[in-house]
Amino acid sequence: MTWQQIEAGEQLIQAEKGTVYKDWGGRLPIALIFPNSYYLGMSSLALHTLYRLWNASDDIVCERVFVDPSAGDPAPPLSLESGAPVDYFPVLAFSLTYEMDYFNLVGLLRAAGLPLRARERDESHPLIIAGGPAVSANPEPLAPFLDAVLIGEIEPAFAALTAALRCIYDGREAALEALSQVAGVYLPNPDETPAPGRPVVRQWLADLDRCPTHSTILTPNTEFSNMGLIEIARGCGRGCRFCLAGYAYRPPRERSVACIIEQARVLLADTDRIGLVSAAVSDHSGIDVLARQLRQLGADISVSSMRVDPPSTPLIRALAESGTRTLTIAPEAGSERLRQAINKTQTADDVLRAVDLAAHYGLAQVKLYFMIGLPTETEEDIQALVDLTLACAQRFTGRVTANVTPFVPKAGTPFQRVAQTRAKTLKKRLDYVDSKLRRQAITVKSESPAWAEIQGGLARGDRRVAEALLTVERVTPGNWKKALNEAGLSLQDLLRERAAGEPLPWDFIRSGIQEAHLRREAQRAAVPRTTGPCQPADCVACGVCQ
Repeated sequence: MTWQQIEAGEQLIQAEKGTVYKDWGGRLPIALIFPNSYYLGMSSLALHTLYRLWNASDDIVCERVFVDPSAGDPAPPLSLESGAPVDYFPVLAFSLTYEMDYFNLVGLLRAAGLPLRARERDESHPLIIAGGPAVSANPEPLAPFLDAVLIGEIEPAFAALTAALRCIYDGREAALEALSQVAGVYLPNPDETPAPGRPVVRQWLADLDRCPTHSTILTPNTEFSNMGLIEIARGCGRGCRFCLAGYAYRPPRERSVACIIEQARVLLADTDRIGLVSAAVSDHSGIDVLARQLRQLGADISVSSMRVDPPSTPLIRALAESGTRTLTIAPEAGSERLRQAINKTQTADDVLRAVDLAAHYGLAQVKLYFMIGLPTETEEDIQALVDLTLACAQRFTGRVTANVTPFVPKAGTPFQRVAQTRAKTLKKRLDYVDSKLRRQAITVKSESPAWAEIQGGLARGDRRVAEALLTVERVTPGNWKKALNEAGLSLQDLLRERAAGEPLPWDFIRSGIQEAHLRREAQRAAVPRTTGPCQPADCVACGVCQ
């Protein structure tokens, strides 16, 4: 323990509202670990939900642990609430949203002095479990390090999972045996390569109103500073073929306006800012009513994302009245043809109408999110991206920002078998976009194509990737390639196209989505041809609701 850690932790804690402190006596301590910074982790509603649910049990004390990725030589990790070292906890529970955090997970275990491979840990070591969208889609790159993985959403499995964790007092084997009986829990077997034959069924919550999801702790030290976040819906029925969230959280479900307003009333006792969170906030069937009611309660409103086909005038007006200065739109692709290929049905006219509304209500900035390297993308599509951005800038007097992200194919989506566009091609296209837009005073932000290749390998890799995670020290694209080579892998092999019928590392996961549906959607992308939105009430197209 260092004085810098203690001082930094105390400063963060002192600025919080809602922190839970419990004596450890007679309670099961669980370290809830977000393997990235406090700033990012405290924006995660999954973290807030687990913290609230576990601390609601009198016999459990749940404390948070974060990682500073910028630390060159990380000190042993400590919990935020009590400053306890990670290895003091019988259970370490990792919440994994991003594949790039896999490096931080390995680094944290190493800094804590814990054996990295699960097979090397004994009764003196914590039980290590993980969950979240990244490992729910494909847990295999981390499988050798984890004792258990929850596939899917926590709420349906929470009671049984927690009961199984209590068995840790009877020893690791007793806890693992109990976990093996929990629906949705995957126990990686170190003797099975690359993955088990027994299928694991993804868990999902049918009725969101049963389990409210909102901020438990308010803090200024996060992107949503002192904002009360509320999840208003889960999943997305639009069926964008690139989107992990759209497939990992099927079927789309909504919280009722009444439930959301009830949560907002509680949060408004401590803040006047409410953030609405979902894959597409404006798709909520009651969004116009919800926006008006929240404004009547005196709430300033922010949204995580919104569709613009069509744009919601009441929502944009409510955002402007709340002091929001930026409208964020995600066309994803510049051309109509490429948007049809990825099943993003909003048109250029939809985007421009939303920009006109932003100008009408006096917003200061429009952010446009695009991807490059999408399947079937051509140079004409890149030019269309430039043209659409310029058209937005021509009718908006404020600042226009284009965020351009390399596309990474994800497991469990229609594009799970496509080849990832290589960094050299992506860089050339990014440079073209940057040169055309910056001369028109448009801000361009982009992610590194080389780092996107690392993410792509982690997203669709198998257990052999774990060996590279073990050996890489300072993570750079060059060092990662070297570590892969030493593990008998190549970046080219990880990023290549997977042939139809070729076994995939994540085949044992039963998401409910039929392989035939994913294959059909990939074929429609090549045409291109769009697919209508999901209608959970009477739809059997993908198989989840059957």
